[in-house]
Amino acid sequence: MRLLVRLLLRLLFRFRAHNAEVLNSPGPVLLVPNHVAWIDWLFIGALLDPDWKFVVSRVAANYSWLHRLILINRRTFPIDNASPYAVKRLAEYLEGGGRLVLFAEGQITRTGSLMKIYDGTGFLLHKTGARLITCYLRGANRLKCSRQPGWRRWFPRVTAHFSPPTVPPHQSGVRASTARERLTTWVQQQMTEQQFRTEMAYGSLHLVDAVVEAAREQPGRVVLQDTTMRELRHRDVLLGADLLGGKLAALLHAGEARVGVLLPNINAAPLVLLALWTRGKVPAILNFSTGPAVMLRCCEVAGLRQVITSRVFVARSKLDLDPLKQAGIELIYVENLRKRISGGERFRALLRHTAQPRSLARDRQRFGPPGSGAEQTAVVLFTSGSEGLPKGVELTHGNLLANIRQMLAVIAVEDTDRVFNALPIFHSFGLTVGTMLGLVRGVFVFLYPSPLHFRVIPTVAYDRHCTLLLSTNTFLQGYARKAHPYDFRAVRFGFAGAEKLLPDTARVWADKFGVRVLEGYGVTECSPVISANTPMMPRAGSAGRFLPGIDWRIEPVDGVKEGGRLLVRGPNVMRGYLNPEANAKFKSLEGWYDTGDIARVDEDGFLWILGRLKRFAKISGEMVSLTAVEEALSGAFPHLGRKFELAILSRKDPDKGEALVAVTNDARLRLEEVRAAVQAGGLPNLCVPREIVVVPEIPKLGTGKVNHRELAALAGVRS
Repeated sequence: MRLLVRLLLRLLFRFRAHNAEVLNSPGPVLLVPNHVAWIDWLFIGALLDPDWKFVVSRVAANYSWLHRLILINRRTFPIDNASPYAVKRLAEYLEGGGRLVLFAEGQITRTGSLMKIYDGTGFLLHKTGARLITCYLRGANRLKCSRQPGWRRWFPRVTAHFSPPTVPPHQSGVRASTARERLTTWVQQQMTEQQFRTEMAYGSLHLVDAVVEAAREQPGRVVLQDTTMRELRHRDVLLGADLLGGKLAALLHAGEARVGVLLPNINAAPLVLLALWTRGKVPAILNFSTGPAVMLRCCEVAGLRQVITSRVFVARSKLDLDPLKQAGIELIYVENLRKRISGGERFRALLRHTAQPRSLARDRQRFGPPGSGAEQTAVVLFTSGSEGLPKGVELTHGNLLANIRQMLAVIAVEDTDRVFNALPIFHSFGLTVGTMLGLVRGVFVFLYPSPLHFRVIPTVAYDRHCTLLLSTNTFLQGYARKAHPYDFRAVRFGFAGAEKLLPDTARVWADKFGVRVLEGYGVTECSPVISANTPMMPRAGSAGRFLPGIDWRIEPVDGVKEGGRLLVRGPNVMRGYLNPEANAKFKSLEGWYDTGDIARVDEDGFLWILGRLKRFAKISGEMVSLTAVEEALSGAFPHLGRKFELAILSRKDPDKGEALVAVTNDARLRLEEVRAAVQAGGLPNLCVPREIVVVPEIPKLGTGKVNHRELAALAGVRS
């Protein structure tokens, strides 16, 4: 009978099982699959020996005669969910050497992603010491009998992926309730880790391939829109990238791998990236907010001789690109490329993509370097330069896809979600999370060209019914000041990165808009996200838990009493720097990346960023965090108005080694007020600035973060 069921599943769903031999493990063992469709039990049961039993609910079995027929038999273990003895019976069965299948989510997922794990799972593991096997059913969420609010089919491809039997971590010296909670969290972590590993092992290895795969499933789905209000469907994205790639092929220098990209958030930006990838080129994305001198320096670091940009964008932004032209850099305008595309070429491209849906992926393999693509450089991004000159960061296709899949493993992005992204693509958060995640996942992305339009952006987000908002603390504060309380009515939650999310900002968004803002942490060199708070596991004030697949360690720093230097390792960590000196230092760490941040990790695995090591001052032998002082002073001077800004710098001091300097844009601020605010924040007297320097404005980077290097020069403060 089992052989017949397997044959039927293979014919209908192309069903395959990976690592199924682990199901021969002797009891006590607990098998926990994700629960994505009503017939999950059929895929699992076809692989199991007769002594395995499925845990089922008697309440669910009483829905109808069909439910009773399926759920009450010799292969099931019925329990009464309301009975306090139900879990005890399961524990007794496991202790006797039994083997159980438990859908620990308690219900079919309503999002298509993993939902919460009930803590009875942790109790069973703690009580019995049973080994755990997790199962990731890939593709079953697309079955007609699933409950996710997206597209579904009768016969999608389904595969089952089993983990090796794992002994749960021993819990000693803690209360039973604490052990239960920790083991339940551990199970959730094991399941997300397995999902991530599976998607990396069996998913596309190149961004072009991943976008093509998403487009094949839903070619008519709208996935891109910008302020022109032109909607691009998946097929339009592929066609546009194909046509642009053909025109660029005749213009780009054959012997040069890297091509500069200088574009804002417009529909053409991701199309240009895809077009370059299909032709084996590496886009080096320039930060237009840094000015012509820094852009020219970036071009020199990357060896760029050609830059793709927009004539309209250059004119409206009043960018001075003469230094680039004088350096012999050729500018290629996307408007000129569009004009060269004839109607006949559009028609032939349409026929080609209709007949060969994977034609763009074939172009990538034909014109690009040989190999699967995961190790090929996808983009060169440039570090923000808040404390020094920018460095060129090489991120591979594998890096970006890993980070996308890491996030999708812990955050329930639904088919119906609509992403609003005003963070530019030269910023890794705006590129990976704000743009490419939507194209790979197949959800709508609205691209807005500037995050600084505080009055306009809330209205656009309201008009486009966006459900996911990406931003930074600085920009969120600006939107909160200008927005109507109803503007963000559709937003399920917002994600804040690039800088510390202040408690006042989170509180305003919760009180005024009813929106939970979740803080994450990352760096350009890690594609960028390292950790994130999620709706499933949030902890206010922290940077969340590490994403699956990321290893971390904390190294002690002399003079720092709490935490230490954070180093991370994982598939999302960059290939390296273009700058030889910086790259040699990175390679010497053998796969680890030194974030340069001082951090600690609490007992529940949440990351707390205490400040950058470069933003610590050594005063009288004690290490003082400038970031901590800034946070203590945040919101302490409401009488100075909303436009008031304050930053903390350090300078050399002959008596104490270093001294703090408060830099502000408001001459009304008094040193006595600063001292009182620092003391009210619970910080010692070492954290009190010795002087105040007034500047016209606090300079910012394109991401909204303070440009400390420029600020120090403006304030005349030398460290």
